[in-house]
Amino acid sequence: MIRCGLRPDNYSVVSALSACSRTKYLMGGQIVHGMILRFRLGSEPIVGNALIDMYCRNGNVEDAQMVFELMESKDIASWTSLLNGFLMWNDFKSARRVFDEMPERNSIPWTAMITGYVKGKSPVQGLEMFKRMKAEGKDQVTVVTVVSVLSGCADIGALDLGRSVHCYINKCNLGMDVTVNNALMDMYSKSGCLDMALKIFYEMRKRDVFCWTTLISGYAFHGRGYNALEVINDMLDSGITPNEVTFVSVLSACSHAGMLVEGQKLFNRMVQFYGLKPKIEHYGCMVDLLGRAGLLEIAKDFIEQMPINPDVDIWRSLLSACLVHGNLNLAELAGKMVIELEPDDDGVYILLWNIYLTANRQEDALRIRKLIRNRKIKKKPGCSWVEMNGIINEFAAEEKMHHPWTEFHLILKGISEHSKLDGQCLFIE
Repeated sequence: MIRCGLRPDNYSVVSALSACSRTKYLMGGQIVHGMILRFRLGSEPIVGNALIDMYCRNGNVEDAQMVFELMESKDIASWTSLLNGFLMWNDFKSARRVFDEMPERNSIPWTAMITGYVKGKSPVQGLEMFKRMKAEGKDQVTVVTVVSVLSGCADIGALDLGRSVHCYINKCNLGMDVTVNNALMDMYSKSGCLDMALKIFYEMRKRDVFCWTTLISGYAFHGRGYNALEVINDMLDSGITPNEVTFVSVLSACSHAGMLVEGQKLFNRMVQFYGLKPKIEHYGCMVDLLGRAGLLEIAKDFIEQMPINPDVDIWRSLLSACLVHGNLNLAELAGKMVIELEPDDDGVYILLWNIYLTANRQEDALRIRKLIRNRKIKKKPGCSWVEMNGIINEFAAEEKMHHPWTEFHLILKGISEHSKLDGQCLFIE
């Protein structure tokens, strides 16, 4: 178009920038940016927003922020585009700063922040953001919002808040959405209320492959492998074809229930009958299945014969199985592989150190201690959540005494004292 002597307009450059965003073509986006400056097309917010999105998707968030700051006219989409860019690269501090500075907000930035926190493994912050959103009194909650909130509730077992969201879903007539029902099932299953998840499943008028898979995953979470197999058989009888995620769920169920033969049959059926190519998650389930059954050498051979490189989770799974079944030599191999793939994993160093001490290999144990010191490996403190009166409280193992942790600590100390009086052994540190 340029070669033909035609002058681009806002719509043509926005479309070109969108193409550069989708294909991760940074150089092309920079060329279009040059054309925008040359033809003075940057006055409309739509052009600036497209530039921000293009730079963010290509990893140049600093350039995106520069474009944002130079824009003469900004709309709510401009702020949201920059916010999404920071979230895309897990810069939650900058994203929150942009969010707090926004002159106005609709459901999109609220949902973006909630979803970002949940996906970024900070569910408590996501749930706090949802409560703040509701406190402002604006009816801005969408299907995407409630699904993200339910996912956060599932991650930390915030059952009371999850139930409140369920009531809100019914009040807003969002319960007919399949995605919402799947999120509800997942939340109830992970919060210990499998019966409620089943009730939602059987009340659904239409069920897709994700509904069946969520139910199978719920049974797997509760270690009910035979129920999971019954569900997948019912799913096949209903004419629904399982996908890769379905097989991950049912293989996980077999693993947790120790159903080795059934798991092997399902894995072979997935490949031979359904023609699905196993992914790293499927191989991980099989290694876990073999490890739990004590077939450690077979699990090791299985890993070595995989057509794809095993990830750190597969080696961790083998390491755990070796420790359970007392195979210290194989545990040493698995531990070394974990350190090679993830050198900052504090837990593996401690496990190897204990392995060497158990085997009376003092020199090797000392070598691991030196590695921990030289690499400045620090043990990550354990983190727990307690839901009290609908409020999520988060505290770490190394935290100092403060409210509301003080109250929890006093209660636990009281339980400990009573247990000692009863002759039981319970220590609270």
